[in-house]
Amino acid sequence: MRKLFPSWARVPVVFFIIFGVVELFVDSGEKPAFIEYPVVLLFLFLVLLILIAIEAIVGALENVMLHKMDEEAKAKFLADKEKAYQFTWFKKAYNKLLDQKPIEEESEIVLDHNYDGIRELDNNLPPWWLWGFYISIFFAAVYLVRYHMFDGPGQIDELETELAEAKVAIEAYKKTAKDLVDINTVTLLTDAGDLNAGKDIFNTNCIACHMADGGGGIGPNLTDEHWVLGGGIKNVFKTVSEGGRSGKGMIAWKAQLKPSQIAQVSSFVLSLQGTIPANPKAPEGDVWINKTIGVDVPKETLIDSTQIN
Repeated sequence: MRKLFPSWARVPVVFFIIFGVVELFVDSGEKPAFIEYPVVLLFLFLVLLILIAIEAIVGALENVMLHKMDEEAKAKFLADKEKAYQFTWFKKAYNKLLDQKPIEEESEIVLDHNYDGIRELDNNLPPWWLWGFYISIFFAAVYLVRYHMFDGPGQIDELETELAEAKVAIEAYKKTAKDLVDINTVTLLTDAGDLNAGKDIFNTNCIACHMADGGGGIGPNLTDEHWVLGGGIKNVFKTVSEGGRSGKGMIAWKAQLKPSQIAQVSSFVLSLQGTIPANPKAPEGDVWINKTIGVDVPKETLIDSTQIN
């Protein structure tokens, strides 16, 4: 390390190597480890102080050693140190990739052509370019055999495969993404957690008009079989979402509640069917004849309550 980098570069290089190792092995979620855990920040700060101290001590020792040397030894030491920082390994690799003759040897590859005093060098092709050319030929041969002789999958096939996978992924996502529910996809929720969440929403927003037990007040009774705008989960979901009758019904709750919350409170409202409130309000609307709560029937199957004995 000391031969590859000068003193001013060693501290940041070593520090960032240690920093990267810490970030790799410390599980801190989406946040950097030094932000999530203050002890990591303290550790990195101490590491930085130690690295600076080591460089300061080494530099001081070198100065002491230089003062004890004679001029010839001092000059040789400084020359060797300067040469070590010239990245000779990089220069050697660079020259090997180019495969060029040194300037001192260019006379060996000068061509006989002379264009107004301009001479041409017969340099070899750079190995990086030559091997890249060979690899491209090999790749073209494999591509020809794979996709033209053995009819490998083309771009259209890959697109159709990705579209099919995306469709499956979307359907799987919809099963767990409750807030994508709408009037067409909503189903009656029977899980206790959903019903309890629906009850909390009902107690917060609905009891002022429907009472805590659903018996009705300003709004209709929710425990009988009569419905002003239709029963079943789809109709109730639509009523809660879009609001009641114009001018005298309840407001639309779609601006205040998420679709999943509307599905929860609608399912809770339907769970009140058949319960006995303390002061039930007189029936309003039509009887919803479908006895399976949550399964809708066409609107024309509603029967006027006055026709029921």
